[in-house]
Amino acid sequence: MAKRERRVGYGWPTLLAIGVHVAALLLTIIKWPASEPEPTSSSVVQATLVRAETATDQPQQTEESAPAASQAEEETPDEPPAPDTNEEAPSEPDETSVPEVSDTAVEQARAEAQRLQEEAERAAQARAEAEAERQRQQEEAERRAEAERQRQQEEAERQAEAERQRQQEEAERQAEAERKRQQEEAERQAEAERKRQQEEAEAARQRELAERAAQANASSLESMISEEQQSIANAEQAREAANGFKNLVRRYVEQSWNLPPSASRQLRAIVRIQLLPTGELVGATITQSSGDAAFDRSVINAVERAAPFREMSELDASVQRQFREFNLDFNPEDIR
Repeated sequence: MAKRERRVGYGWPTLLAIGVHVAALLLTIIKWPASEPEPTSSSVVQATLVRAETATDQPQQTEESAPAASQAEEETPDEPPAPDTNEEAPSEPDETSVPEVSDTAVEQARAEAQRLQEEAERAAQARAEAEAERQRQQEEAERRAEAERQRQQEEAERQAEAERQRQQEEAERQAEAERKRQQEEAERQAEAERKRQQEEAEAARQRELAERAAQANASSLESMISEEQQSIANAEQAREAANGFKNLVRRYVEQSWNLPPSASRQLRAIVRIQLLPTGELVGATITQSSGDAAFDRSVINAVERAAPFREMSELDASVQRQFREFNLDFNPEDIR
């Protein structure tokens, strides 16, 4: 906060300046008689000057007193010298005599004093207004300084809050990055462990296969021949059973097949048959059309009428898998 200036008092210097002006005006209009004058009814004015002025008031007083003195000299006419009553022995003026002052001079002095007082009052009022304006400006400056201080404080708090928020977000981001890194590292280690266990399991399986192979090599040649013959026999039986079941299905379908009148020997259609292990029909679709829609529909109708094929349930499981879905070729020439 700005330091308040010390006010300088102008009351006493103003009054003293007025007194100086009045004294200067009186000195210009006083006349000194050659002999002791007769008392008159005019008022006698005695002025006592006490000079106490400051260094700042002296130039102003000098400038104000000079025009007043010159004005008084112009207004007062020169009076003729008093005639000598005694030519031989002229009398010296008495130092204790009181100078004579006219009523006009007194009125002028009073008017001048009134004017100076009014000017002093106006000057004092102007100084008071200037002081009030200075005080207002000082208070305005203090208000603006306080507002600027408050703004700077709020700005500093806002920046501090923004920095705290930024640091908090940065800490959270780093913590999230560290969490993700640890999670990825754990997943990588788990994947590496899984691969290691898988490789160990594969190695164990290879060792087991090698042991089995070694055991098989140690078996007698007769046992191996017997097993091979049994496998061949089983395969032959499976082929025979498969061919037999397929021919059985074809015969059942041909028995249920009603050829359309437009059927010719050149027509040929391939149908895909899907069966359940019980021999029930799941679906029949034309995979290769004969070009005759009536002929193709007759083939599908024949398969649907011939189903189910119960003999499939009597087949071995390996043979059943072959006939879960298979194709049949139909040609009118095969029937005729």
